[in-house]
Amino acid sequence: MLNVRGLDAAAVATLAERVDNASRHRQPIAMLTVDYPQMKLGDAYAVQSALRVRMESRGIRVTGLKMGLTSRAKMLQMGVSESLHGFITDEGAYGEGAEIPVARYIHPRVEAEIAVVMKTALKGPDCDVARAAAAIDFVVPAIEIIDSRFAEFKFDILSVVADNTSAAGYVVGGRTRRLSEIDLLTEGVVLTRNGQVAEVGAGAAVLGNPLEAVAMLANQRAQLGGEIPAGCLVLTGGITAAIHVAAGDAVVVHYQSLGSVRIRFV
Repeated sequence: MLNVRGLDAAAVATLAERVDNASRHRQPIAMLTVDYPQMKLGDAYAVQSALRVRMESRGIRVTGLKMGLTSRAKMLQMGVSESLHGFITDEGAYGEGAEIPVARYIHPRVEAEIAVVMKTALKGPDCDVARAAAAIDFVVPAIEIIDSRFAEFKFDILSVVADNTSAAGYVVGGRTRRLSEIDLLTEGVVLTRNGQVAEVGAGAAVLGNPLEAVAMLANQRAQLGGEIPAGCLVLTGGITAAIHVAAGDAVVVHYQSLGSVRIRFV
């Protein structure tokens, strides 16, 4: 459960500072459970919340929410029955076609995603696909940049939640669509790096339906006393596997109905 705790407030604050410093100084750290084996999932989300407070105190603005671990195969591999969630910020927001310095990250990767913008707030705990669909304003294509703060990109579930699900940046672009104008399940995606196909996929790779991710997010937020607010941008989860990027790499994601999104790393 998301609200089961095993750490006191001092430990949560210590871990939030550890993750924050790793991100700010680009210094990888060991998994948090190495020093805190008694850590529970509720503690991990408490660390994530404390991290958010630290960032906001520096003037960073939260711009949306994101889902992670939305592949059924990956969930089985990691031994969890639900995906994870985190937040995204204006510090990591880039425009379509942006040149992105790799020096901002430890070991950056990118993945193709379908994003949605909420028309109305969505609150659990009993959200389903129908309620999620009714609350969505429009759909937009996105690229997410992920960058685990843990050494060698190796982590466990609790550590990655505390690390804000590896959130590092994002780009939205292409064209918007209403839900009535697109079949999210069959929306095809081709991710290219330097003109070569790196990954292909379709919307159904996200929990069988990206709307399942939105409903799950609302239900998880409810467990933590929150909701998905109106106007919120939600990254529903990776359609493709994440690929490594380095300086000089040009990444373009082509969507069947949503146009394309492109960025370059420098």
